[in-house]
Amino acid sequence: MLDILGTIGGNVLSLPGILGLALGMMTRRLWLGALMGGVIGVIETLIFAGWRFSNVEATELVIAIIVGVCAGSLGTAIRLKGATV
Repeated sequence: MLDILGTIGGNVLSLPGILGLALGMMTRRLWLGALMGGVIGVIETLIFAGWRFSNVEATELVIAIIVGVCAGSLGTAIRLKGATV
């Protein structure tokens, strides 16, 4: 359980969370922000696995993609809400 929580926390504070949020704030289309966040999640996992899919664990990849999609969507929502104020 602590391993999963550590992976989630690490991804929120790492590239999928921070860069996904920033890329999501660059667009007004929700699907594009979510897509960019998910791509960042895949790229971050591959970077730390030495660019080899054989070193990637499925749970880490899934968590990174989910965190990236959520962060990208949140970034887009922040942009949309900030634009209407």
